[in-house]
This record gives sequence, C-alpha cells and structure tokens, in this order.
Amino acid sequence: MSRVAVVTGGTRGIGEAISKALKGAGYKVAANYGGNDEAAQKFKAATAIAVYKWDVSSYDSCAAGVKAVEAELGPIEVLVNNAGVTRDTMFHRMTPEQWTTVINTNLSSLFNMCRPVIEGMRARKFGRIINISSINGQKGQVGQTNYSAAKAGELGFTKALAQESAKSGITVNAVCPGYIATEMVKKIPQDVLDKSILPYIPLGRLGEPEEIARCVLFLASDEAGLITGSTLSANGGQFMV
Repeated sequence: MSRVAVVTGGTRGIGEAISKALKGAGYKVAANYGGNDEAAQKFKAATAIAVYKWDVSSYDSCAAGVKAVEAELGPIEVLVNNAGVTRDTMFHRMTPEQWTTVINTNLSSLFNMCRPVIEGMRARKFGRIINISSINGQKGQVGQTNYSAAKAGELGFTKALAQESAKSGITVNAVCPGYIATEMVKKIPQDVLDKSILPYIPLGRLGEPEEIARCVLFLASDEAGLITGSTLSANGGQFMV
C-alpha cells in the first residue's frame, strides 16, 4: 500500500515540486494550502493531487486537517513541513504583528502539525518528518530577524524531536535551501540578482525547486533510515557548515 504524505504549503513553489516528486515516487499525497484557492485548484487540476485548506498557524485547524486527510487517504506516515511566510523589515521597524505572524506560521506550525501525527507514527513504529528550514536560519539575514529566528528554531526542533523519536522508528530531518528559483525569488530585479546574490553562490546559479524536492524524496525513503537529526544544506555552496 502506498504511504500517505502531507506537504504543507504544498501547492506552490518548493512545496509544489515536493508534492509532485512524492506522487511520482508512488506516495498518496495531500497538499495543504493556506489561502490561494485559485492556485490550489489549478494545481489540483494539473496534478490530480488532493488539496486541503487549513491554517498551519492554528493548532485546531491542523488537528482538523490531519483528521480529514487520514479519513480520506489513511494514516499519515510522511510529513513535510514546508509552509512559510515572510514579513521582512529591519528589526527597529518591525511590528509585533510582523514578528508573531512569521513565528507562528514558520515555527509554531511544526508543533501544530507534528503533534497530531506523532502518536500514530509512534504506534506504527514508522514515520518520516522533514522540515524545510532555510540558509537564513543557519547564517541569519539582514531584515529577517523574525524569519531567521523561526528557521533557526526549526533546526533545534528537528534535533530534539529526532532524539525523542528514534527508538520509535521515526526520523526527523531538516533541509535548508538557499536561493531557489521560485515565483518569489524571480520577482527580485535581475540587476540585484546579478550584483548582490549570484556572486556569493559558488555554483553561480539559483537552485531549482525540483532539486529541493529530490532532497526530501531521499529523506522520506526507507534508504534514509539511518539519517535523523540532520540538516541537509542545498544552497550551491553559499553557506557551508
């Protein structure tokens, strides 16, 4: 029987690529989204992947969403926490709302999604949790105190939950993408890319969403069973740890 995989923020950008890759590998995929109904329905029509709308910053919404997915597709065995937002500004101008929105959506969502699935994974003695963090959670970034804090928090969450879950057959890992050619990054003016971003990437190019998806596909596989609590950096050499 195909394993069930949930991808939050799974209908656009990196999440879309992850959802497609998992389906291509034989998983039954549920792609979560937060608000863009038009994009979600377009994605569903193009991929035949089931889409589910809920707010990852709300525990109750996540619990209800997990319940709906499991009722329709079966027990969730793979969880990819990909959903995220940015509210970039210099810290001395940052509002409480800009801070809270990013922390709740990017970091608290890991608790909100993992908590409803972890007991089932423990009972079945199998689970794969993959958290999509960021290069900016590793090195920090000007104008992203909120985002960098959330993404760094994801790495601590990953390591702690990995230690707690290992004896139950559950692996927990993180992927840290660098600059990826998503819709958001493509909106950056070309002269800014050429002068301020690409020169600092040793490979000299943006990553592709499909390259991050392949990282996730490996970490979700049986072949990655020895790997847990790890951070996989996929940034073209921009930041090395």
